[in-house]
Amino acid sequence: MQIDILTLFPDMFTPLNESIIGRAVEAGKVEIRIHDIRDYTTDKHKKCDDYPFGGGAGMLMMPQPIASAIEAIDPDHKARRIYMSPKGRTFSQKLVPELISYPRLLLLCGHYEGVDQRVLDMFIDEEISIGDYVLTGGELPAMVVTDAVCRYLDGVISSESLAYESFSDEGLEYPQYTRPREFMGVSVPEVLVSGNHGEVDKWRKEQSRIITEKLRPDLIKKEDGE
Repeated sequence: MQIDILTLFPDMFTPLNESIIGRAVEAGKVEIRIHDIRDYTTDKHKKCDDYPFGGGAGMLMMPQPIASAIEAIDPDHKARRIYMSPKGRTFSQKLVPELISYPRLLLLCGHYEGVDQRVLDMFIDEEISIGDYVLTGGELPAMVVTDAVCRYLDGVISSESLAYESFSDEGLEYPQYTRPREFMGVSVPEVLVSGNHGEVDKWRKEQSRIITEKLRPDLIKKEDGE
């Protein structure tokens, strides 16, 4: 998969060079390209924003630099073009398989008060939000989507790890423990060291249900169809 990210602040994406995602890039599992929108402006001062027509607070990203960037990076519209926006469809685990189905993604990061509507209407396929709140720009949301998508690419994380994590079956993940067996007077649940895999699986399912009911009861209602 190839992921192209368009931004005014390319240095914000250095975390994608680290940890699991960084190793996935090095192994050729995914190609992540960061593009500086300022490189495509026709303004000699690299200006990419201006005041909105009709007045209002803040500045708006101009259409020309974004349009020129998209036309240069994805001239044949082979990528699924997504604008990271609080107005978009809410991102969730269920959306990850849909995004993975595209061989290429293009993520546009807005900033300031957003971007000119015309470039959205002409060049963007959809808008995606990571939650009902407003950030200073689309860079962090783009990293969230990139991380979530890359984790599910073949060979990035073991299939066993993916099968038993939160939201994989509409519930939250069960508690997990590692060495030492006793820490500050608290021992690991006996069932986990019993060697009885059937009982371990049963315990994990029970704990997942208990935690979900306590922390995210709304997920239980969705599962039960209420």
